[in-house]
Amino acid sequence: MAKAKPTKIASKKHLARLERERRQTRLITSIAIGIVVVIVGLIGYGILNETFLKARQPVVTVNDDSVTMREFQVRVRLARQQYVDQYMQYYQFAQMFGIDPSTDSSLSQTLNQIQTQLATPSLIGQQVLEDITNDLLIRQYAKANGIVVTEADVEKAIRDAYGYFPDGTPTPTPTSTPLTYPTWSATLYALMTPTIAATLAPSETPAPTQTPDLTATATTIPSLTPTATPYTLDGFQSRYKEGLSFYAKLGMTETYFRKISFESRSYRQRVSDIVTANVTHEQEQVWARHILVADEATAQGVREQLLAGADFATLAAANSLDTGSKDKGGDLGWFGKGKMLAEFETAAFALQVGEISQPVQTTAGWHIIQVLGHEIRPLTDTEYTDAVTAAFNQWLMDQRTGANIVISGTWTANIPDQPSLESAFADLYATATAYANQAPQQPTPTP
Repeated sequence: MAKAKPTKIASKKHLARLERERRQTRLITSIAIGIVVVIVGLIGYGILNETFLKARQPVVTVNDDSVTMREFQVRVRLARQQYVDQYMQYYQFAQMFGIDPSTDSSLSQTLNQIQTQLATPSLIGQQVLEDITNDLLIRQYAKANGIVVTEADVEKAIRDAYGYFPDGTPTPTPTSTPLTYPTWSATLYALMTPTIAATLAPSETPAPTQTPDLTATATTIPSLTPTATPYTLDGFQSRYKEGLSFYAKLGMTETYFRKISFESRSYRQRVSDIVTANVTHEQEQVWARHILVADEATAQGVREQLLAGADFATLAAANSLDTGSKDKGGDLGWFGKGKMLAEFETAAFALQVGEISQPVQTTAGWHIIQVLGHEIRPLTDTEYTDAVTAAFNQWLMDQRTGANIVISGTWTANIPDQPSLESAFADLYATATAYANQAPQQPTPTP
């Protein structure tokens, strides 16, 4: 019968060592697990921050309202897409008509300006920040004054933009104001050169363009009744979905599409109509001519010749550096305030009709100015639109003065650089290649 092995009795010292080893193992395991958890947590937070948290952070806060980083980025991509589209339109136009941008200075300048904007994301980012700030100010004014753009208003704006008029195409209502120009005075007649004066009697009124007859009645217009549009509801909805699909590539949801492209625009128009309601259809203007030279001494010499009886047009043709007016006797035409350099404008509006100014210095050089007319004049449609725009922009500047505007310092690190011209040209070439591959192959002629 085999002997049983004697049981080994562990000493207290041995047991203590085993316990220490178990504790050390547990500690090392806990530390390792903790490190893994921290790393995973940091990675997860980084992903969450980039995809969700950062997107929800405010990039612009105006008083108590803000816009998130995500909307800012969507707006930047939209602005970039508009620049890309504009560039491609000019480029394809040049290709169509065989124009070489490298030899056409005007086209080359336009394309270079667009390239500069796209190559400098901060320029577009700053522009978008300005637009966002203005939108928030406009909405705050609207809220304070009971102006509300409803979902129905947004839907109508979308249908109008897509040319869908279920109740018939609306007939434009003429809004032009007939222009009535004052007659020439004897003083003005005497100031003009014999060639010009001979073509106009002192009592005649120069009419630059024919004013359309706005007194037409329904009997002289083919039809004032809205006609049914051939554009169906299905067609409109199809085009709308196509638009959403395109803008989705820029990260734009339907909510953003409706808000940015239609709701904000409607608010802007309604507020503009109110704050510019006092802009009149007439304006104080002067009719002036000038001679531009490089230095004060030359300007003083020209002035002395004019005071001695020299012909203004002749001296302008011989001396003026302003290539746009020198061959027209230095004539600048009629202009209102805000159109010329500040120093020039101040001097011109202070002159009496026929008076010749002292030399006036601006960033362009030295001017000798003579005012040919100074009166309240009616504005053309374009001039009135410009005046309304200027008044609204001034209102926005005034609103900014009293607003608490906070812009996040992280916006410069989060500006999208897409879409780009490179991607647009890649798409253009890919499309051209696809069409070329789809074209039927011509049979090879046999001898």
